[in-house]
Amino acid sequence: MASLKALKVRIGSVKSTQKITKAMKMVAAAKLRRAQEAAVAGRPYAERLEAVMASLASKVGVSEGSPKLLAGTGSDQVHLLIVATSERGLAGAFNSNIVRAARKKAQELEAAGKTVKFYIAGKKGRVLRRFFPTQIAHDHEMSQIKKLAFSDAREIADDVAARFEAGEFDIAHLFYARFQSALVQEATGRQIIPVALPAASATATASDAAVIYEPDEESILADLLPRNIAIQIFRALLENAASEQGSRMTAMDNATRNAGDMIKRLSIQYNRARQAAITTELVEIISGAEALK
Repeated sequence: MASLKALKVRIGSVKSTQKITKAMKMVAAAKLRRAQEAAVAGRPYAERLEAVMASLASKVGVSEGSPKLLAGTGSDQVHLLIVATSERGLAGAFNSNIVRAARKKAQELEAAGKTVKFYIAGKKGRVLRRFFPTQIAHDHEMSQIKKLAFSDAREIADDVAARFEAGEFDIAHLFYARFQSALVQEATGRQIIPVALPAASATATASDAAVIYEPDEESILADLLPRNIAIQIFRALLENAASEQGSRMTAMDNATRNAGDMIKRLSIQYNRARQAAITTELVEIISGAEALK
């Protein structure tokens, strides 16, 4: 009887969990559509601005008057890894993949003799403290954000740019998950400070076009470079929002299916135990009746 009661309680517990995971899947699916639309809509502008910045950077001569965000510090010793993750878990491997990509990059840089610092944007990125306890430059609080806005990315960008101007690092890399589908989110890392020069082939293609700038290239860069950082961070946050919901929807769907399979197995065990108990009781009743004859 004790075994039957335990199985019944366990089946009820799994059913309750299944209801929760099914509800979370439905909520994630509803949020995914809006997040995906925002991420896809933001890509063309961000990608085009990034390409324009790289093209301009390849054509502007670096001098003492050049913006630091373009020319850099003249060194590549200190690297800042901006790791954008979510505030909540239960999203499959979404956060761990981003953290893993950042850790891999950090290990490569340290193996090359570089100094690595981390700028955490998102609660789940704090797991990096376990691996790099003395290398966390800043932990940006994002729990108060209810609906993602450009001002949130601008706040991070302004802080990062100020730290760059203060000489805290030489190169900044941004890590996030690029949304491809509800099943696939690709952990991505890209250099955002200073502007990464395009590949040689791309530079050759771009140089074929005649471009006129007004007032001049360096003035345009001085205005657009800080905005480009904010745009790239905003793009990363939008991609993360869609990736998080896609990953959560998939994870909760798998959890719901697994709960269903477990309920079936436990129900079979329960029915077998119940049949065994009934058979035992019948045998005892029959044995007692035979003894009374």
